Amino acid sequence: MSTDANASEQRVAPPQWRDSKRYLWLWGLFAPTGLFTIGIPLIWGLNQLGWHRLAEVPFWLGPILVYLVIPLADLFFGPDGDNPPDEVMEYLENDKYYRYLTYLYLPFQYASLIFACYIITADNLHWLGFPGGANLFDKIGIAISVGMIGGIGINTAHELGHKKVDLERWLARIALAQSFYGHFYIEHNRGHHVRVATPEDPASARIGETFWAFWPRTVVGSFRSAWHLEKERLHRLGKSPWTLRNDVLNAWAMSVVLWLGLIAVFGIEVLPYLILQAVVGFSLLESVNYLEHYGLVRQKTATGRYERPAPEHSWNSDHIVTNIFLYHLQRHSDHHAYPTRRYQTLRSWDGAPNLPSGYASMILIAYFPPIWRKVMDKRVLAHYSGDVTKANIEPKRRDKVLARYGQEGNR
Repeated sequence: MSTDANASEQRVAPPQWRDSKRYLWLWGLFAPTGLFTIGIPLIWGLNQLGWHRLAEVPFWLGPILVYLVIPLADLFFGPDGDNPPDEVMEYLENDKYYRYLTYLYLPFQYASLIFACYIITADNLHWLGFPGGANLFDKIGIAISVGMIGGIGINTAHELGHKKVDLERWLARIALAQSFYGHFYIEHNRGHHVRVATPEDPASARIGETFWAFWPRTVVGSFRSAWHLEKERLHRLGKSPWTLRNDVLNAWAMSVVLWLGLIAVFGIEVLPYLILQAVVGFSLLESVNYLEHYGLVRQKTATGRYERPAPEHSWNSDHIVTNIFLYHLQRHSDHHAYPTRRYQTLRSWDGAPNLPSGYASMILIAYFPPIWRKVMDKRVLAHYSGDVTKANIEPKRRDKVLARYGQEGNR
C-alpha cells in the first residue's frame, strides 16, 4: 500500500459507533478449524468411551455444520438488522482487522486439506482410537467435509478477489486452487458482474430451472465465459491464449501443482477424494449462485441495453449466523452496487427482495425442486406483481411456466 493510502487511513478518526459483530466475525474461522477444535477431540473422546460407531460421525462435520447447525442457528438467532451508518464507512473500510480475518482462513483451509489427506491414506489411526485406518465411510465423510471448507473458501476468495490490493487477489487464487475452480476469479469479476440477472449470465438461475439443471449449465457456462474473456483480453495484447499469462491456465496450474504435491506425499489413493472434495466445494458455490438471482431479470431499455443492476435484481437475506460465516454475502444487492466494498461495510437494502431464511437453509431447499418451487416461485411472482413474463424464465420450460403462472399476452 502506498504512503498516501497509509496517511489517509491515519487521518480517519475512530467513530463513536461500534460494530456489534466485530468479534463475532471470528466465528467465520470455525469452518476451517472445526476438524481440529471439535472433530478430532470428539472422535478421540468417543473412541475412549467405546462408542466407536458414533466416533465416525465427526468425520461428517462439514455437512452437519452447513445443513443442520447453521440453518437451526439462523432460525434461533434470526435477522441481523445492524447496518453501519454513513459516517463510519471510511473508518470501517480501512480497519485492517477485518481483512486479516479473511487472510487467516487460508492457512486453516489448507491445514484441513492436508490433514484430511493424511486421515484418508493413513494405515494406522491408533492414536485416534481406531484399530487401523479409516474405512470408506469415514474417508468419504472427511472428503466431503474438507470440500465444504474449500467451498466456503471460494466465498473467501470472492471477498478477496474483488479488492484492488495485489496480495488479496493472489490470496483469492490460492483459496480457489483446492477446488480446481480458479477460473471463477475471472468469470465472476468480469462476467457475472456485467451480465448479472440477464438470460446471458450462466450464474443467474431462471424460474422453472431446477438446481440440478442449473448446475451443469453454470459449471460449463462459467468456464466457457472465463476462457472467452481471457482469450479476448490476450488478443487485444497480441498474445495467444495458450500462455501462462492466461489467468485461466495459470489458475489451473496452481491446482495441478497443489494436487500433484498432495499425490506425491500421500499417494495416488488420495486422487478420487481430491476430485470428490473439489466437486463438493464448487457445487456449494453454485448452489449459492442458484438462489442469489433466481427468476430475477434486468429489463431492457429503449436503447436495447439492459438497465443497470439495482437492489431488486438480487435476493437478499440478513440472518446473522450465515452473515458471519459467509462474510455478509447475503447482503448481495449492496455487493453488486459496490463490488469493491469490504464485507464489514455491506448493508442490507430495504428495496431488495428477501429470502424467507438464511442462505444455508435455502441451499438445502434448493436440492429438492418441488419444495423450492413452492417456496420461491410465489415470491418471484409477487416481486413482479403477478406478471411472470417479466421474470427470467427457463426457455426449455417457458410454456409450462406460462401455463402455470400466466400467459404471454400479459406482457
